[in-house]
Amino acid sequence: MNFLYFDPGLGAMIVQALVAAAAGILLFSKSVMYKVKSFFGLVKEEKDTYDSIDIEEQDTDTDDKKN
Repeated sequence: MNFLYFDPGLGAMIVQALVAAAAGILLFSKSVMYKVKSFFGLVKEEKDTYDSIDIEEQDTDTDDKKN
């Protein structure tokens, strides 16, 4: 009679492989669905919520006078 032995390391490896496979499938399916939706024009364009930061430059005349 043969008995199988699963040590904790093997169990952790199996759980890690299952979680990684589920995450990979989820991310891959999101990517594929986005491409399909964009092909049919169903993707809404989102506006960029971040404003550009424009720093106004100070007059160089004042810097020249200091030197």
